[in-house]
Formats: sequence, C-alpha cells, structure tokens
Amino acid sequence: MKNIQLLSGIALIALSFTSCKDEKQEKAQKTIDAYVTYVDSVKNVKADDLKADWKDVEAEYDRRAENAQLALADIKDNAAETERINASKTKYEEFKNEMTTVFAPPAPSPKQQLRNALFGEGKIGDDMSFSWVNAQNIHSVYQQFVHTVEDNKDSYSREDWDEIKILYEALDSRKNTVEKEGLTSEDNRKIAGLKMKFAPMYTVNRMGAKSDENKEAKK
Repeated sequence: MKNIQLLSGIALIALSFTSCKDEKQEKAQKTIDAYVTYVDSVKNVKADDLKADWKDVEAEYDRRAENAQLALADIKDNAAETERINASKTKYEEFKNEMTTVFAPPAPSPKQQLRNALFGEGKIGDDMSFSWVNAQNIHSVYQQFVHTVEDNKDSYSREDWDEIKILYEALDSRKNTVEKEGLTSEDNRKIAGLKMKFAPMYTVNRMGAKSDENKEAKK
C-alpha cells in the first residue's frame, strides 16, 4: 500500500513537472509568434503613418525581439524557432533601412548647398535673411564666405558666381546696418581686407567660368 502511494506521489510530481514544462514552452512559443507577427504587421503599415511614431515602433520591436530571444531557452528543440527569429530579424533590418531612406529629408538643392558652404548649414534660406549677422559675428561671417570662395573658386560655374555675387551684396547690405550697432574699427578694417581680396577674385574667376562654358558650348 505504501509503495502504491509512493508511486502515485512520484507520478503526480512528474505530471506536474511535465505540465509546468509544457506551459512554459507554450508561453515561449506565443512570445516568439508575437515577435514574428509584429514584424510582419509593421511592414504592412503605410510609411506616412509610421513616420510620426517611428521611435515607438523601434522601442516596441526591441522589446519583442529581446523577449523572443530569451524565450528560446524554454523550448527544447528550438532550431526551427531560432530560424524564424533570425528570418524576422533580417526582414526588420531591411525594412528599417528602407524606412530610414524614406524618412530622410530631401537633399538640398545645389543653390542651397552653396549657401550652406558659404555661411553654415541652414543659415541662409529662401528668405535671404541676414538678421542673424551682428556686430559680434560679422567678421567671422565674411571670413568664412571669402575663404570658402577662395578654396572652391576653380569649381564654380557662372551661375554659382552669379549667386555668390547676390549673397555678397546682401551681406554688404547687412554690414551697413551692423556698422551702426557697435562694429569695432578693428573688425571693420579686417572686413575691408577681405573685401579687397574678394573683388578681383570674383571678377577674374567669373570671366573664366563664362569663357569655359562658351568653349564647351562650341564643341
């Protein structure tokens, strides 16, 4: 009788252990299924809808991916599930790269690229506002402008030189205002030197660019 009770007790323990093990495996399987489903569902959302919430999408992906990876330990023969996780990981990374390209701002126009080089990223836009130039920074603005033109003078087209002239005249106009707002005589003298360097450089290279374009047109 005691032996029967002992065997029954062992059987119950084994059954309980098996049941607990099965429950753990089932939970792990659901976690992995949820991860795979999430990747597939994200890929079906329109890019415009994803853009606003992309940080949340990435955070949720990271959470599910981590949980799925941990769940593998609770599945005895997990080769197939490992393959599923890796396939979804590859699928998501490809999708993420695609979305990074879609979400990237459009490349600035050649004219805007020129303005960025001469004054700094986004300093001068379509409104051509120089309100950010003041008595304290105007010398460094002229310095960057003239030195950038000097470094790139051989690569500018005639249209580039025309744009450079417009920008230079706008900067000069701003200088007239800034002079009344505390521009030091020292900075004024340095700016005059930069202007003396720019004037002949513009004239010679603008003519050279036009001449080169005429030669190309004749070919």
